[in-house]
Amino acid sequence: MDESEEIKRRIAQLEVEHRDLDAAIAALAAQSGHDQLLTARLKKRKLLLRDEIAELARSLAYVKRYGTAAALMFIDLDHFKGINDQHGHGAGDALLKAVAAGLAAHVRASDVVARFGGDEFAVLMWNLDAVQAVAKARELENIIGQIGVPFGTARLSIGASAGVVPLEANSNPAAIIDAADKAMYARKKERRG
Repeated sequence: MDESEEIKRRIAQLEVEHRDLDAAIAALAAQSGHDQLLTARLKKRKLLLRDEIAELARSLAYVKRYGTAAALMFIDLDHFKGINDQHGHGAGDALLKAVAAGLAAHVRASDVVARFGGDEFAVLMWNLDAVQAVAKARELENIIGQIGVPFGTARLSIGASAGVVPLEANSNPAAIIDAADKAMYARKKERRG
């Protein structure tokens, strides 16, 4: 094989390696934005905090321009720490996976579901007015309450508290996140009261 053929062969080999690396980089980038503990559909907290702020800003702009309804829901699992303390983190992880699957199965593909914290989830919902959004929050609380996860000899279940805030065209994303968080804690207090 002469030198020019060897160079061509090496260039072809490098092009294949380059494509393989590009594919691997793309796959890692896609994975980095999702919570691998739960499901590929749920976004990670860092994306919720970074990209969801941008998503909320885009959503607010859309609400303002087209007058459509949208809402942000925060969901907190009730007494989740007790599950981890009594049964271990494997049990907590199994329950989080089941809740994530339940949420993903009961919202529309256009809605955005994210794990916000250890046992907190956020759902950005479209084309729901305030009354419909609260009804959806109560529906999701009930769905989560019906989830049972076998773990060893135990059957794990948990309650949830969901707070909802409609997207107002003139609000800012940070204020909406804060209001949704407060609505969730108000709902938690109401459920315990």
